Amino acid sequence: MLGPQDDYFALDQIEAFLAGPWTVSPRGDRMACFVDGTPLRHAKGHDIVSDGVAMGAIQVPGNGLPIILMADRQSTGGYPKIATVIGPDLGRLAQVRGGASLSFRRVSVEEAVAARRAERDLLREAVPREPVIRTDFASDFLLGLNLVGGVTDGRA
Repeated sequence: MLGPQDDYFALDQIEAFLAGPWTVSPRGDRMACFVDGTPLRHAKGHDIVSDGVAMGAIQVPGNGLPIILMADRQSTGGYPKIATVIGPDLGRLAQVRGGASLSFRRVSVEEAVAARRAERDLLREAVPREPVIRTDFASDFLLGLNLVGGVTDGRA
């Protein structure tokens, strides 16, 4: 999704960002995924007042190369964020190896919510849920438990 500071980039730079192509840098880690490609130009400068960053936020520092913030990201950042990777795509992004090609696609809030719901439904279907009721307790185990703890006051 575009934003929250996509207004720091001219329309042609947003289109260049979406057109790519970008190459995943091998220097990424749990904190960030770095991408290489044609640097983006800022229309309003590359510094903002530090604000909170969500997982998936795509910061564009002074060198113009996007940085996608991942699970161990910092809590705030001072570079404009051109976009944010939606939640359902973050797991796949975390598994992309250095050297792989990457592109971005603009989505609406409604599309992002629909993708999240589809992911949730897929996970619900993929993992069977059954209550675990254990009935095979050995006598030694049961005799070692205080099954009346809290029922008596301990003075008996």
